[in-house]
Amino acid sequence: MTERSYFAQAGGHPAQTELMTGRAVFTESYAVLPAGTMRDITTSYLPFWDDTRLWVIARPLTGFAETFSQYVMEVGPGGGSDRGETEPGVEGVIFVVGGAVELSLDGRTHLLGQGGFAYLPAGKGWSLRNRGAEPARFHWIRKLYEPVEGLGRPDPIISSDAEVTPTEMPDTEGRWATTRFVDPADLRHDMHVTIVTFQPGGVIPFEETHVMEHGLYVLEGKAVYKLNRDWVEVEAGDFMWLRAFCPQACYAGGPGPFRYLLYKDVNRHAAFLPRR
Repeated sequence: MTERSYFAQAGGHPAQTELMTGRAVFTESYAVLPAGTMRDITTSYLPFWDDTRLWVIARPLTGFAETFSQYVMEVGPGGGSDRGETEPGVEGVIFVVGGAVELSLDGRTHLLGQGGFAYLPAGKGWSLRNRGAEPARFHWIRKLYEPVEGLGRPDPIISSDAEVTPTEMPDTEGRWATTRFVDPADLRHDMHVTIVTFQPGGVIPFEETHVMEHGLYVLEGKAVYKLNRDWVEVEAGDFMWLRAFCPQACYAGGPGPFRYLLYKDVNRHAAFLPRR
C-alpha cells in the first residue's frame, strides 16, 4: 500500500493583504466549502468535549444537507470527551486525518492513527481522548439511524485505510477505485462512508444522477468536478455537498492521486412526508 497523506485543517487567519474572493459556492443543489474557509473565526465548540474545537461543514438544514452532519474535529493534547455522542439514536463514523486518538467502545480501547476508521452504532456509548503531544484531527460524520423491523442493528467496525484493499471499478484499468469499510450487501447499514481514489487521468465518464445525498471531503490531490451545470476546481481540504439527484462527474488532474472521503445514505425506502 502506497503511503497516504491526508489534508488536515490547522485554522489560523488570512493576512489582511489577501484578496477576499475565493471559490466558496452555495446553491440549491450543491455547495463548495474550500479549505480556506476553515479559519479560527469559523470554529465551534461542543458540550462535554475538553480542549476541542471543530468546523461544522454539513448539518441538517432546509436547502442543504438533509440526512447527515459532518464535523472536522481538532482535539488538543489531553483533550477529548467521556460522552462522545449525547443524542439517542445517532450513529457515527470517525476518520482520522492527523495525529492519533484513543477510542473506548464496548469496554475495549483502540488506537486510531492517521487513516484510522471507526463505525459507531447508535445507542453505543463511547469516549475519545488524545494521549499524544500534538493536536489530533479527525472527521466525525453523524446520522440518525433508521431501524427496520426484522433487521438487526449493525456492529461496531474498527479499521483503517491501510487495512482495506480498494475495489477497482470495472474497465478503468485501476484509475478509479473505492475503499469500502462496510460490506455493501449488509443491509443493516443505512449509510456508507468510503474513500474514492482516482489516479491521474481517471474520470467519472458520465453525469451521475441518483437518489443518494453526498458529502465529499478532498483528502489528497486536485480535480475538476462537475456539480449540476458547473465545472468547479477542487483540491485537498475542500468539502462538497451534493443534494439528491444533483448531476456529478469528475476529471482527476494529477500529478498525484485524487482522493476523497465520501458519505452517502443507502439501503432504505424513500421517506414520505407526513400528510397534511
